[in-house]
Amino acid sequence: MEPQRLQAGRGWEWIKQGYKLFMQAPLLWVVMMMICLAAIIAIAVIPFIGQPLVSLLTPVIVVGVMAGCRALHNGEELELPQLFSGFHKHTSPLVTLGGITLISQYLILGVMMLVGGGALVSILMSSTDVSDPTIIAKGIAGAGLAVLIGAVLFSVLLMATQFAPMIIYFNNAPPVAAMKLSISAFTHNVAPMLVYSVTFVFLAILASLPMFLGWLVLLPVIFTSMYAAFIDIFPPIREAAAVPVANDIFSRDESHF
Repeated sequence: MEPQRLQAGRGWEWIKQGYKLFMQAPLLWVVMMMICLAAIIAIAVIPFIGQPLVSLLTPVIVVGVMAGCRALHNGEELELPQLFSGFHKHTSPLVTLGGITLISQYLILGVMMLVGGGALVSILMSSTDVSDPTIIAKGIAGAGLAVLIGAVLFSVLLMATQFAPMIIYFNNAPPVAAMKLSISAFTHNVAPMLVYSVTFVFLAILASLPMFLGWLVLLPVIFTSMYAAFIDIFPPIREAAAVPVANDIFSRDESHF
């Protein structure tokens, strides 16, 4: 399983194909997104364990949405039970992926503190003369470096986890291998990923203007376009090669999508 190298324009194509998937069952997609958000919020408010539990279950929830995308891709109906697919198949490696992500987040925060993220706080809490601009500048500089390092490390973590749930679920890959493949997908496709990301930033601004109502469409399209990106970057071996190449949405006539 090796990621394809694609042209920059594919980033926009992923969004277009994701929107087409959304339009096959728009109302049900919105309902499924609301269920996901409600479940995440309900789990997150659990004292002490809520936030870690959300991190552990996020890959499981994501593949439920992707299972719905796969159903539409194969000409089947989108159904609510598909949302729980991650609880019935490859649950253990998906939760393991969530655990690796959670630990990685804590480690990155720890690195940020070690690099100097807590320097400014220490200065302000100590008896140091904060009126000295040199001391304050040092604290800010340390925090700035920590933020920069944190941004880089979190970006790498995002790349490692973007496609990993799908690689685990559809290809039965172990978590670490899936994360490596996900990073490779990004490094092989910097240009289309940049087009994809910048376009979504612009769309997010537009979706936020009418009382955030545009997010009812944009949120599902984020997931459906992610699926489109996945099958474009990793053709044709998906789900243990059970799905024929002819079913790839990028191999179909546009009129039949």
